[in-house]
Amino acid sequence: MEPAQASEDPRYWTLSRIAVAAVMVIAIFGVGLLLVRLSSFLMLVFAAVILGVVFDAIARAICSFLPIGRALSLGIAVILLLGVFTSALILFGAQLTSQFDAIKQSLPDGLEQLQAFLSRIGLDHAANGILEQGKGSLSAAASKIGTYMIAIGNGVTNFVLVFFAAIFLAADPAVYRRGFLLLMPDRAAQVADEGLKDAGRGLTGWMKGQAVSSVVVAILTSAGLTLLGVPSAGGLGVIAGLLDVIPMIGPVISGVPAVLLAFTQSPATALWTVLLFVVIQQLQGNFLQPMIQKQAVDVPPAVLLFTVVAAGTLFGALGVLLAAPLTIAVFVLVKRIYVKTLLGKDVKI
Repeated sequence: MEPAQASEDPRYWTLSRIAVAAVMVIAIFGVGLLLVRLSSFLMLVFAAVILGVVFDAIARAICSFLPIGRALSLGIAVILLLGVFTSALILFGAQLTSQFDAIKQSLPDGLEQLQAFLSRIGLDHAANGILEQGKGSLSAAASKIGTYMIAIGNGVTNFVLVFFAAIFLAADPAVYRRGFLLLMPDRAAQVADEGLKDAGRGLTGWMKGQAVSSVVVAILTSAGLTLLGVPSAGGLGVIAGLLDVIPMIGPVISGVPAVLLAFTQSPATALWTVLLFVVIQQLQGNFLQPMIQKQAVDVPPAVLLFTVVAAGTLFGALGVLLAAPLTIAVFVLVKRIYVKTLLGKDVKI
């Protein structure tokens, strides 16, 4: 059959469509598999973007107060942030270390007090099984200290990579934005640019609000535990402030060691500690969290909760830490690109 005749044959076009569809399916599957393989790397890139947004926000604030250039303001921002962390380590490192040591030493007493309390209320058999299982898990974890040291080394390496990548991103974000937009079709470039700006504004607002929320939670937790006489109140407050970044789950995790240490004093102190964390959680959920959402984007609480679980399952601990900003970025982009542009619905972004 001649080529001209073959091109007019309906079977030729059918086979061509099947071949094109097969190639597209294989390409989509390959891209999906590549993204799964690179999931940890992509989370590091996203972490660098988040830190770059922090540097950019500080640099913009410096430029608004001082008549200096972008490069100098970014250098000041980096030095300022490093100075804050270094000063915190120097001034409070020894105190925090001693407090964390006190936590480690006091936890066995707390477990014994908890076991005795549960025995008095008739739950001793279940408590013994749970505590023995917990002690076995702790022993197994202690035997893997070498593995943990390797993980810490990898974490430090990743942090250095993220830190310098964030500096490069913040030095000239327009270059990377233009490079990304060049990959977009002309009809989609404007929408993509608006989506990037929306995500940037949302992340900046979230970080400002989250910084205030973490500091307030740390201060209230430390003060409340000090008044209750719980050991290592300062260290527990720092833990609560850091874990406040994790939506919904963070306050629960931070409350566990505090309640255990409170049992070293008395069961009543433990109950008051539970009440303290409930009050702080209500304050955080009804006042601080709405403030963060007002600065960033109003994400439904259930969406945040499921995102934390999904991010932890897919990306591990780094995914849990980045779940909130990742949710905000995806939420804003979905509203801008899908709901408003593709569906044509009038929504406020």
